[in-house]
Amino acid sequence: MDVALFIPCYVDQLAPQVGLATVSLLERLGCKVRFDPRQTCCGQPFVTTGARGEAERLARRHAHLFAGGDPIVCPSASCVATVRHRYADLIGERDARALAARTFELGEFIARVLNRSDVGARFPHRVALLESCHGLRELDLGWPSERTSRAPRTGITESLLRAVDGLTLCDVERRDECCGFGGAFSVDHPELSARIGVAKLAALAASGAEFVTGTDVSCLLHLDGLRRRSGAGPKPLHLAEILASPEGA
Repeated sequence: MDVALFIPCYVDQLAPQVGLATVSLLERLGCKVRFDPRQTCCGQPFVTTGARGEAERLARRHAHLFAGGDPIVCPSASCVATVRHRYADLIGERDARALAARTFELGEFIARVLNRSDVGARFPHRVALLESCHGLRELDLGWPSERTSRAPRTGITESLLRAVDGLTLCDVERRDECCGFGGAFSVDHPELSARIGVAKLAALAASGAEFVTGTDVSCLLHLDGLRRRSGAGPKPLHLAEILASPEGA
């Protein structure tokens, strides 16, 4: 299957190894990956801060660069949520609907399009899952605790991790609470953002995990900054990096 690779700003500038791991994983699963180096920000920061003109400009550029029929795969739940739920107001409902139908978070693409759970990965470590707010509540990658109408179910990201050979998934208290990053929130309210992050990091450390993984580099970088300052807590590692770990590693 041919796929178009959508790389978020955070990955491009601060965690390029996540993009490389994404390509390695997709190719291992039989995909032919196309990357257009002209791509830029999808517009998410401008959407959340109310800068509509810039958000619309970037959204239209994104839609133009990713025109076509191939699935679009991105290692970021928040960026995918932006395309899927914010573009209708920026580029028109018809064009946005067509683009959204082809845009997938990495784990979502593996599970829902390729119909895979076991990707042939091995990672013999204790891992805690950071379930990002966008992934949980806008992409349905997991099961948020406020849903009380039905019994909890195993989410997509959790299922992929449980299929990794040697990986032990640790239970985290109040697992779906925000890590405190929140994009522009961390800029406008840095003290509160840090306090939420410190509490989240403590809960992750209490689980006994060696690593914490998730679908958003931005959230993981936020926790990593707090971990480096305190000198304690599990080391962040993106979902793509774990799933790209080969058998026998």
